[in-house]
Formats: sequence, structure tokens, C-alpha cells
Amino acid sequence: MTPQRLRALCLSFDDAVEEFPFGPETSVFKVAGKIFALSALSVPTGEPLTVNLKCDPDLAVQLRAAHPEIVPGWHMNKRHWNTVTVSGSLPDRLLRELVEDSYDLVVAGLPRAQRLRLDRP
Repeated sequence: MTPQRLRALCLSFDDAVEEFPFGPETSVFKVAGKIFALSALSVPTGEPLTVNLKCDPDLAVQLRAAHPEIVPGWHMNKRHWNTVTVSGSLPDRLLRELVEDSYDLVVAGLPRAQRLRLDRP
């Protein structure tokens, strides 16, 4: 997965926006003002792309045990966030599912009125 494809994936969800509150080098993807993904999409050549994603705590432990590319979230609450290295060894399908799960977890925590607005086509 390329940085451009990761950006497109994150922005494909309802009401998802990209902001830069930590500086121009870090893309922060939010839904209804809440973060669901962070990544330095303009990585130097030779450096792996990484993305921080929210995750259910029990699933986070399982994913970290099963995939060396998934570690506790860097600069995040390590119980609820994972840092995923996108080096090509993790299947794109799994990465897409992890991004979608992160978005879904954030949406599930929103007030009911906001959740319902997001469910509209």
C-alpha cells in the first residue's frame, strides 16, 4: 500500500477529513472531530510507511502476537492504539480491515445523533 492509497482509503469513509494539527508532516484522519488514523505519509525513501490505528484492546494483543508489523501505538495509549508498519509483508486486505475497524470504533463512541447522520447514504 502506498501513502497515496492509504490517504484515499482513510478519506473514503463518511465524514472523514485529513488535518495537520501536529505539523505538515503528520496526516491526522478524523471523523466528527475524533482521530481514527495518524501517519507521516511523506516518508523518506527507504523508510517504511507506518500508521497508528485505534483497536479493541483484546484484539490489539492478538494482532501484535500474530504480526511483527503491528506494535503498541507509538506516542499513543498503548492499550487502544497500534502502530502498523506498511512494508508489504502485511496483506493489503488486513490493513484495509484495520483502518475500517479503527473508523468503526471511533464512530461507535460518537453520540447517537452523529452516528445516525453518518449512516445515511
